[in-house]
Amino acid sequence: MLLHTLNRPPTSQVLAQALAGMGPDDKLLLIEDGVIGALPAHREHFNRVAGRLYALQEDLESRGLLPLRDQAVRVVDVEGFISMTETCERTVSWY
Repeated sequence: MLLHTLNRPPTSQVLAQALAGMGPDDKLLLIEDGVIGALPAHREHFNRVAGRLYALQEDLESRGLLPLRDQAVRVVDVEGFISMTETCERTVSWY
């Protein structure tokens, strides 16, 4: 299982590349501007990773998006991010 991090909004071509590079058990963590993808309006972009989609709490908070996020997106703080990197085989960053 790999951890993929994405720092681009869902309108970016990088999202398609990241999704294409993911395996069936891999997790996707939205960070920086990628947390825009945690909004309900972007749910359809992430159907393929349902149950494996996470967003970084601090980035959601800094953009005022935490209370607006889709409830299907799991929120992790920095400590949770660190735990994810420890439990996954490796981390792949998409920029």
